Amino acid sequence: MTDQSTQQAPVPTPPAAEATASGVRSGGVSRRALLGTAGATGLVLGAAGGAVGYAAAPAPATPLTSVGSDRALFHVKHQPGITEGLQACGHLIAFDLAAGAGRKEAAALLRRWSTTAERLMAGEPAPHDDTDVSRDAGPSSLTVTFGFGNSFFTRTGLEKQRPGALDPLPDFSSDHLDKARSDGDLWVQIGANDALVAFHALRAIQKDAGAAARVRWQMNGFNRSPGATAHPMTARNLMGQIDGTGNPKPTDAAFDKQIFVPASGEPAWMANGSYAVVRRIRMLLDDWEKLPVAAQEQVIGRRKADGAPLTGGHETSPMELEKTDAKGDYVIALNAHARITRPDKNGGAAMLRRPFSYHDGIDADGVPDAGLLFVCWQADPLLGFVPVQRKLDRGDALSRFIRHESSALFAVPGGAVKGEYVGQRLLEG
Repeated sequence: MTDQSTQQAPVPTPPAAEATASGVRSGGVSRRALLGTAGATGLVLGAAGGAVGYAAAPAPATPLTSVGSDRALFHVKHQPGITEGLQACGHLIAFDLAAGAGRKEAAALLRRWSTTAERLMAGEPAPHDDTDVSRDAGPSSLTVTFGFGNSFFTRTGLEKQRPGALDPLPDFSSDHLDKARSDGDLWVQIGANDALVAFHALRAIQKDAGAAARVRWQMNGFNRSPGATAHPMTARNLMGQIDGTGNPKPTDAAFDKQIFVPASGEPAWMANGSYAVVRRIRMLLDDWEKLPVAAQEQVIGRRKADGAPLTGGHETSPMELEKTDAKGDYVIALNAHARITRPDKNGGAAMLRRPFSYHDGIDADGVPDAGLLFVCWQADPLLGFVPVQRKLDRGDALSRFIRHESSALFAVPGGAVKGEYVGQRLLEG
């Protein structure tokens, strides 16, 4: 959970209008400027808010900050919501096709969903019956991502097009899975840097489903908001650990090979796509927080304050896995989470982790129902998620403090070209 999870990468300061492969940024204050002056900005906005309350006339309109004006593109090579940085708010929703609905109804639904997603990601109203929930807000880095579950292909008569990589995940001894909150015919991932923008998209997607599909399960998550820290840094999870130091980066030579299905890959409709493993991982926070910080660090293998390995240095310093202490014991224990999840200890297995934290209140036992909505991306789950999880299953020190409560795997096709809807090459091929 810790060493490969997504970090919030610094975003370079853009010019007034800049188009990139993953999004468009226009006007307003740059994110780097916003992050670099978080403390001062908070004071300025607080003072301005107080002044407006006593003003005799409305204050003049001001441009959106970068949080509101940031925009991700819908028509891109890989679907949005995979390589972008962590977003502040998220919704994960699985749908099952309605009884009697098949390939024709699924195609019409994906066409509706794609049209809605393109408009909302541009900061425009939904194409019909807009709720006005996000009126006055910009795109706020909204992304909407679509995927297909194993059962979708049976429901639509497309079994011959089902990828082998979508075979069910193996059972793990640490699983305590709720089947009602696992799997699904269709999957939608929504992320944004504004909660109302994310909810607006959620309602639009749910309404678009109409009679064609019903919600199977929904999970809601969050991450730290852009500008909340004095400078860009790797995210923390609800255990307080820096979470994302070892995540693969798009600049890595092997990144595309590890994360995306090649353009010449099979099946052809999955070209430039990826596979998403989704796990609801509950953190047993009451037990975890009883541990002294030093003991927590031994479980993870990294310092809690700055994410540096226990062998010394800073967050990105290499782990000295053979280093021992005065007693001859490994400084980073053999069952430390960070040691076990290293790609070089798992045959090079790599996945792009892009999670959300969640908190669903207090359960019947009076303990927090909180943890991680784990989402990881890879070109093949049997080469990415499965070998790492099998090794964690055999002796991860963190396992006594977490519980895997739901699981799903989805095939996420490549991005739709202009004039095309997501999944069109599968449903109309």
